[in-house]
Amino acid sequence: VQLQASGGGSVQTGGSLRLSCQASSGTFRNYRMGWLRQAPGKEREFVAVWRSGHITDYADSVKGRFTISADSAKSMVYLQMNNLNPEDTAVYYCAATNTIWGRRRVVEDYDYWGQGTQVTVSS
Repeated sequence: VQLQASGGGSVQTGGSLRLSCQASSGTFRNYRMGWLRQAPGKEREFVAVWRSGHITDYADSVKGRFTISADSAKSMVYLQMNNLNPEDTAVYYCAATNTIWGRRRVVEDYDYWGQGTQVTVSS
C-alpha cells in the first residue's frame, strides 16, 4: 500500500482547505482510509475515517467542520476542512487500516501512512 497526501497550506481562521490522498490501486478493497494529524508537541491523533459504503466517523473536535470522502474508482480519499481554527494546525497524514471498525480511532492500528502534509491556521 502506498499513500501520497497533498493539499496542505496556510490559511487564516475561518478558512478552508481540501486535502487529497492518492492510494495505490486496490487499497480500498481491504482497508479503511483515515486522516490523522500531529500538532507540535502533541501525540498523533485520529481525525476522520472512511470505509466502503461511504461510512464515516469523525473526532469530536472536527465534527461538523470536516468531511471525509473517497472516490474508489480513482483510489482517492479527501478531507474537506472548513471553518479552520489555530487548533487545527498540524501535519496531516493519510493512513490505511484493516482493523475492526470498533478500533477505527486507534492510531496504532493504522498500518500504512503517507508522508504528511502541513496545515497551518493563523489567527
